[in-house]
Amino acid sequence: MKIKGINLGNWLVLEKWMKPVLFEGTDAEDETWLNRLLPASELSERMKQHRDSYITEADFKYIKDQGFNLVRIPVPYFIFGDRKPFTGCIEYLDRAFIWANKYGLKVMIDLHTSPGNQNGYDNGGIVGVCKWHKNPQEVKFVLGVLSRLARRYAYDGALFGIEVLNEPISLPVFLASPSTRQAADKNEAKGSGFVPLSFLRPFYKKAYEVIRKHLPEDKAIIFHDGYRIEAWPLFLKRNNMKNVYLDAHIYIFHMESYIKIPDLRSYKAFIFMQKQRLKLVSKRADVIVGEWCISNAYANNYTGENGMTQEQIKTERKRRYREVAELQIDAWRVTKGDIYWSYKFGDDALDSADRFWKESWDARHCIENQWLPVEAQPPLP
Repeated sequence: MKIKGINLGNWLVLEKWMKPVLFEGTDAEDETWLNRLLPASELSERMKQHRDSYITEADFKYIKDQGFNLVRIPVPYFIFGDRKPFTGCIEYLDRAFIWANKYGLKVMIDLHTSPGNQNGYDNGGIVGVCKWHKNPQEVKFVLGVLSRLARRYAYDGALFGIEVLNEPISLPVFLASPSTRQAADKNEAKGSGFVPLSFLRPFYKKAYEVIRKHLPEDKAIIFHDGYRIEAWPLFLKRNNMKNVYLDAHIYIFHMESYIKIPDLRSYKAFIFMQKQRLKLVSKRADVIVGEWCISNAYANNYTGENGMTQEQIKTERKRRYREVAELQIDAWRVTKGDIYWSYKFGDDALDSADRFWKESWDARHCIENQWLPVEAQPPLP
């Protein structure tokens, strides 16, 4: 049975580009600096208002009605409220499980951030810093968070599984990502670097043991591939890991950095290459595409030909989005399923100058404009 999922991004883990209004009154570019710069009382009220309204029960019903069968929920390392100045949010994850049970959805808990960051992105908690894996105490803390999550939800019928850590970064990706060199405090970023397999393999092994101690084998444990998907099938086999998935994140816009004016052939070639990689690894391990989207310059930047009306431009843009979406959906069929990033963006993000680009990340917008075809799947067991 296939996973057809959607990410609840920017709910419990903030990303400024998805809702800039949350960062008003500061020059913070990430959640760590927002917490450092806002007064505690204002921060608490702002976070409560956001978490109460950004995702509600109505959203779970909508997700179910569109044919999805799983929600992947990014959560922060401070979810239990034990890392000041951050405000915990475990009660919101509890609500998500209540709603998921009510509407027949499965939940994948995704530990999305770590203290000291595992990738240098804003989605890891703090831009330009990537030192978590170099601090044994913080590594131990993350294992503790995973253990607590496993104990809390082990026998909840809505739990599909727990993802150990989102996007621990590889050397090539670390070197190619501008954000890894954009720390607000250069001293804090000193010593940052990629997460090597020599660390990640034993960490994943320990994380599996910690989680599986509480989690029955009918609940999955998910490992992000760390942008090195071919490195994992033999590791999983040698360690006799049960009900484990590899999570690959594939964004077609990454290709656009290397091609000045991408056309449909460029996307076809890129997606075909990714499909072959996934197909090869899927013969030896269970693989999902845990993040992807239809955003692409071929459609985003289309402004029409001479003499075209706005309606004709809109129709052609829709055709281009669907064309690229269908190419990806077909490619992901070689895996156990896919999870779209993301369910929604803040209205202020969609009203911005780059709204076409952001609209194509917002699944609600894509579905309602018929850019993204959703193939409904039965509920996961």
